Amino acid sequence: MNKLGLIAGNGVFPLEVARAARQRGIKVIAVAHLNESDRALDSAADEVTWIKVGELQKIIDVFKNAGVSEAAMAGGISRARLKDSFAPDARALKMLAGIGRFSDDTVLRGVASEVEAEGIKMIDPVPMIEHWLARAGVGAGPEPTPAQIRDLELAFAVARRLGSYDIGQTVAVRDGMVAAVEALEGTDAALRRAAALVGAGLVVAKAAKPGQDMRFDRPAIGPATVQLLAEIGAAMLGVEAQVALILERERTLEFACAKNVTLYGYADSSG
Repeated sequence: MNKLGLIAGNGVFPLEVARAARQRGIKVIAVAHLNESDRALDSAADEVTWIKVGELQKIIDVFKNAGVSEAAMAGGISRARLKDSFAPDARALKMLAGIGRFSDDTVLRGVASEVEAEGIKMIDPVPMIEHWLARAGVGAGPEPTPAQIRDLELAFAVARRLGSYDIGQTVAVRDGMVAAVEALEGTDAALRRAAALVGAGLVVAKAAKPGQDMRFDRPAIGPATVQLLAEIGAAMLGVEAQVALILERERTLEFACAKNVTLYGYADSSG
């Protein structure tokens, strides 16, 4: 590969994929979303085209005009902001009409199918930054108590069951009670709601949905995640070992230690 087409969502994930690709000598042709993607992408990628969410044909045209044969998605799109920023073109409307369900995984698969129909292969970008995959066990912070491990097991069980309905990736538990499940509002709002209900000491699980295509919407955490957990007094965050990404790994782990927040790589094979 000498060129990578990058469909960039929000957060630092797209930036890190772009930087990792360029370090390998790969030219990055990015399509970024207005009011979602970080403007730092202008310097992280070789070429950037800014579009509104839903301009599917423009994504394809940018990649084809640049001679891109492989592309990747990195970063999400805030569902809560879609009411203000969604501007689907004719191709996107046709795709949406065909998939029958407006859910994250279904929409991402639909976009990927449209891109691949034009001869552009959609790939998983994680092999470029696989050193950021979560490892099993305590990654940072205090050793969890047996009660916290039980809460984490419950949170993962709930997340996996609800994930089959494509609801969200995050569940917050305290003392055996489910305090919040991520839905349309997104992770941050769900965790703030949980803390408002039960106070400090939350145990949080962030899990991939059953059958989730790991090329898209892979669970990821970073320094901002830890900052929020510390702000609401959460005790622990569990992510799936060898599945979830810890972005800006060293900084995130150091921050978790400083904030006394446990980061834990969950490796239960029964899910």
